[in-house]
Amino acid sequence: MSKNKQFVNELADIKTDFAQWYTDVILKTDMVDYGPVKGTMVIKPYGYAIWEGIQNYLDKELKKRGVQNAYFPLLIPESYLKREAEHVEGFAPEVAVVTYAGGEELNEKLIIRPTSETIICEMYAKWIKSYRDLPVKMNQWCNVMRWEKTTRPFLRTSEFLWQEGHTVQASMKDAEKDVQEMLKVYVDCLKNLMAIPTLQGRKTENEKFAGAVATYGMEAIMKDGKCLQAGTSHNLGQNFAKASNIRFLNKNGELEYGYSTSWGVSTRLIGALVMVHGDERGLRLPPNIAPIQVVIIPVASKVEGVVEKCLEVYKKLNSNKVRVKIDNSDNTPGWKFNEYEMKGVPLRLEIGPRDIENGVATAVRRDTHEKVQLNLNNIQKEVKSLLKDIQANMLKQAQDNLNNAIVETDDFDTLVKEVNNGKVALSYHCGDSACETEIKQKTTIKTRVIHSYDNTKRCVYCNKPSKYRVYFGKQY
Repeated sequence: MSKNKQFVNELADIKTDFAQWYTDVILKTDMVDYGPVKGTMVIKPYGYAIWEGIQNYLDKELKKRGVQNAYFPLLIPESYLKREAEHVEGFAPEVAVVTYAGGEELNEKLIIRPTSETIICEMYAKWIKSYRDLPVKMNQWCNVMRWEKTTRPFLRTSEFLWQEGHTVQASMKDAEKDVQEMLKVYVDCLKNLMAIPTLQGRKTENEKFAGAVATYGMEAIMKDGKCLQAGTSHNLGQNFAKASNIRFLNKNGELEYGYSTSWGVSTRLIGALVMVHGDERGLRLPPNIAPIQVVIIPVASKVEGVVEKCLEVYKKLNSNKVRVKIDNSDNTPGWKFNEYEMKGVPLRLEIGPRDIENGVATAVRRDTHEKVQLNLNNIQKEVKSLLKDIQANMLKQAQDNLNNAIVETDDFDTLVKEVNNGKVALSYHCGDSACETEIKQKTTIKTRVIHSYDNTKRCVYCNKPSKYRVYFGKQY
């Protein structure tokens, strides 16, 4: 049996056991490990480097839009959470509560933040007094805790990392503008950085964030046809402002409640990256997000001049801001090929005596497994061009997968059959919450995001006049 066959057989079959394949990949590529407390994870350096890439991209984009980073407390007084009734009801099953600290029972229970609207709004109420104080746009990079019953690293864990942005505006119009702008930032991040296309739209009333006026989301489609909510942006209207008494003197000298928003993405994006792009050999990482874009493997490294040439190429690429690694360990070239293929490194350069003699490096693309010869004298330009092509090709592959996953139907039985077979159904719906709930209870199929508004058709389930077309699917 070949080395490659042995390596592949370490993974479950991606076609028949996608969930186990995912777990195998994230563990065997050293991205993550299980924490000692059920539902927690240890993000290892290779996985954290991907999160840092997401952070770096988003941090720059948010700051371009006037968002400032801050930090707010982990512990929230229970009374804060109770101020917004719909909010506390939505999070009640998930909150972790501290009742004992400092050797004694606490007078008031403390909530480990599941999200920070209540504590941030409390502080905004202290800081905002006049229209001159607006807008306020802050973001924090932090951890949150939601006590999940069923967990899977990155996709759904009791503790995870995210960014949560919170703005206050003087008008509903400006708040809605924030919400739409931030959703677009997320959509562009996934597309440009991670080569992940998404479906975007407003969430139904059943699926919106607890306490929000409206929630907008983006859905990524995994290779098995299930959806992953990749990011959300919430227009909170004046709901949280009224609960926390965020008021300001407007230009007419009148007291008015502010209009707030919140929006965020989390480390579940790493899970999306794995499940959108991975294959039977492991990870496939788009160059823009890959911690290592190019790995150089010396072939016959003991032959004079091979290692020196590899180091020369390394220096050229590194000086041109390519994230490059040279593996000069005593592992065999075959072992190294499999190792970096499993880790999803976009481009492998093999350099041996014959390559040097011919003035080339043998490049192997992770996305297509294609081998090409690159001119050593022009290696920087050719590598950058190849990485750009790999990025574009991986986005196209993901877009094709998304397009192929969508089925349009007006028949409910067809909808259920297609979704159970790994598709996302685009269908008309009446918009009635009871109808939507019944569909979910009977089939475990949920609405994802609204595609468009249309009252000229009939609901796919109850046959009442439609309100909109919406995507139905199963989720992670």
